[in-house]
Amino acid sequence: MKKTFGGPAIYLDRSDINTDEIIPAKYLTEVTKEALKPYILEDLKLDGFDPKGEKLKNARVLITRENFGCGSSREHAPWVFEVNGIHTIIAQSYARIFRQNTFNGGMLAIELPKADIDQLFALDQEGEVEIAVDLDNQTLKARAGGREEVIRFDISPFDKALVEAGGWVEFADARY
Repeated sequence: MKKTFGGPAIYLDRSDINTDEIIPAKYLTEVTKEALKPYILEDLKLDGFDPKGEKLKNARVLITRENFGCGSSREHAPWVFEVNGIHTIIAQSYARIFRQNTFNGGMLAIELPKADIDQLFALDQEGEVEIAVDLDNQTLKARAGGREEVIRFDISPFDKALVEAGGWVEFADARY
């Protein structure tokens, strides 16, 4: 499946969202990624957030604060985003293993300075936010309510190659 980067955004305005909140441990016995789909962010407690709501179902981009994906090293956390069509996560920082598991799955983990994250959160006050990612130029455009922000991001050549290949397995198959 060809992954797309960008689309409607959902905001989780909290730091330190851990892997148990992303996908509760009781579902780790599922044998397919697809079986994880209905449980995305099920245990996340955040004012105004509904894990069964349309906003999450329609989201293709997640924007959050720092230390996203902390906790255990399970691959299931990025997988649950992948099966829900969220292939772009934008945060101030990530837990190291979550970040790498995201790239290994061929998805984007964009890390931005606090000022840029704050700018994206301010844009959310304008209405529904749409994100367009230009991987080649390493920029993203965020649009809402007639306003547009263009933000540059950095990605290592190796992580970019993983994303372009579709993930680690596809990257390795093409090279080894």
